[in-house]
Amino acid sequence: MHDHSEILIDLALAEDIGKGDVTSAYFVPESSQARAFVAVRKAGVVSGVGVAARVFAKVDPTLDVEVLIPDASRVSEGALLMSVLGSARSILTAERTALNFLQRLSGVATLAAQYSDLVKGTSARILDTRKTTPGFRMLEKQAVVHGGGTNHRLGLYDRAMLKDNHLFMNGGLKGIQAAIRRLKADNPGIEVELEADHLDQAHAFLTLEGVDHILLDNMSLDELTEVVALRGERVTPRLEASGGVTLQTLRAIAETGVDFISVGALTHSAAALDIGLDFVSI
Repeated sequence: MHDHSEILIDLALAEDIGKGDVTSAYFVPESSQARAFVAVRKAGVVSGVGVAARVFAKVDPTLDVEVLIPDASRVSEGALLMSVLGSARSILTAERTALNFLQRLSGVATLAAQYSDLVKGTSARILDTRKTTPGFRMLEKQAVVHGGGTNHRLGLYDRAMLKDNHLFMNGGLKGIQAAIRRLKADNPGIEVELEADHLDQAHAFLTLEGVDHILLDNMSLDELTEVVALRGERVTPRLEASGGVTLQTLRAIAETGVDFISVGALTHSAAALDIGLDFVSI
């Protein structure tokens, strides 16, 4: 995670600074020293504080960067996340890149917290998806956890998930069962999830061996409740509801008794949390 985020920091700084920060070079005296605070303009949950701190350190290792509020913290408007002391030029050069990471990841964490809060008291947990910003998956999935959510599979490598297109290419239930056995024999520990688009499909999948999760896609509340009842007291397969999930529909879905609710919006539609940098007198 740390090595990957360092690559992202390097890429982000390179695209922003290019051959140099011409504004600071010509309009900010080289000797100017300053103190700045990174402040939250709107209440939320913060993520990316550590990444932002490393951005400042990467631009200028002599900057004195102090994290005041750590990742996963719920903050109110006006909260000070970190202080930066040192070269004014360096602070200004690093500002936008640091805030871009912080605003984006805090937006994901804040949205994840909204969804997670709404399912408290039920057996359901909120899952993210693979609908992430290319290159940012690990950071965005970490932000989901900071907001109280749970990570689904990280990629194509850590869980087999048969969706409608995969099922179309396979030879019915017998073919699926045979493939599951081969997969488990060759890859102990890899879980299997099947996507069911309708009740009959869900019923059929419950008869298979080695299925760890069934994704119930765009099913009604009554259909979700029926599949939960059909599974009964079995621990597996875990049941995941997906499709059409909003803050308005979430609680009713959770109350059907499903184990997980996956929400693509956590990463593909999260609005940036309003966070800024302010200079103060020293």
